[in-house]
Amino acid sequence: MQENEHKLPKGFIITTAEAAIKTPGRKDIVVISSTTPAEAAGVFTSNVVKAAPVTLDMERLKDATAQAIVINSGNANACTDQQGVDNAIEMSRIVSDALHIDKDNCLVASTGVIGAQLPMQRIKPALINSLFSAGTAVPNPTNATLLDAASAIMTTDTFPKAISRDIEIGDCTVTVAAIAKGAGMISPNMATLLCFVITDLAIDHTALQLALTEAVDKTFNKITIDGDMSTNDTVLALANGLAGNERVVAYGYGFHSFRVALQEVLMELAVMCVRDGEGATKFVTVKVVGAGTDGDADRLARTVANSLLVKTAIYGADANWGRIMAAIGYSGVLFNPNVVDVYFNDVPVVTNGRGANNDSEAGEIFRRNDLTITIDMKSGQGAARIFTCDLTEDYVKINAHYRT
Repeated sequence: MQENEHKLPKGFIITTAEAAIKTPGRKDIVVISSTTPAEAAGVFTSNVVKAAPVTLDMERLKDATAQAIVINSGNANACTDQQGVDNAIEMSRIVSDALHIDKDNCLVASTGVIGAQLPMQRIKPALINSLFSAGTAVPNPTNATLLDAASAIMTTDTFPKAISRDIEIGDCTVTVAAIAKGAGMISPNMATLLCFVITDLAIDHTALQLALTEAVDKTFNKITIDGDMSTNDTVLALANGLAGNERVVAYGYGFHSFRVALQEVLMELAVMCVRDGEGATKFVTVKVVGAGTDGDADRLARTVANSLLVKTAIYGADANWGRIMAAIGYSGVLFNPNVVDVYFNDVPVVTNGRGANNDSEAGEIFRRNDLTITIDMKSGQGAARIFTCDLTEDYVKINAHYRT
């Protein structure tokens, strides 16, 4: 797989617009469209409270086809009752009419403040003006870039997250590109943020959905910033087939190459999200080995990664291994605490459940920007990794004033 800057796959067009949804002076609407209908797949939040765009997309993806996605930042369109649904449908209608595509082939995504209605009086003209040359029915020839799209969907993010990669499928070069946003309200059990994947690969829907679901589980479901799950978490993938390769089916020729490429792309985006965690100063890998099962290992690692006491200790460079032992103890996983070892990078801090008297070396590691906490349960073959960050005063400040 070759990195290719922020190249767009064949047949995809990006348009951005400014509607001053929350903050004037920045693009806050994106339309990603394909010149032909595309196979479509999605993974969505497991939160019972789902935003209007999520429920709309889940219904529309039953047909497994889409040709456009319209995304806004600054307003989540969540907890907005029927008016919110109507507004999401109206956004998709404007795009569908402008691009002359089937009305159900436009998906919608939103991110931002929960509980406020979308300012449609600003969104409608912004969308129309961006999709058409002023005062005409001629499509606007000015196309935005992948990086422009990533910038327009940011909320508390401090940098845009966009990736494009080329892979070879037979004699064809296939491009896999993706953008994501996420810096807070990041906690797994589904996609944990907004992410949009576009590719010119020819692939059937079953294979696309399978590859996307697996990739999300191995990437976005392995990160946590604050333990909070959004109402809007959405990952969408469109594949328009314009690369010209022989159509990929599940586990057939080309499927493995695409699946690996997709996972690598989403993992890079997931890591970017953790590094951009609200107020974060450190990137932390929590690794559990020797657990009874992989599920136990995941639960143990996730408990440590979400512990506020552990996260604040990391921020303060306080190598307080006792907080890690306490966290695994309340994880709900049964184990023998008298055999557990804990390492900060390669420095042992706990040996057989007791301190290893390496606090000075451990403290030096906690002052680094990147560190790994390894926990060896010595009870089986189960293993897992979760990626997280520290918790700082800036996280509190950002979220204390999110709506002001």
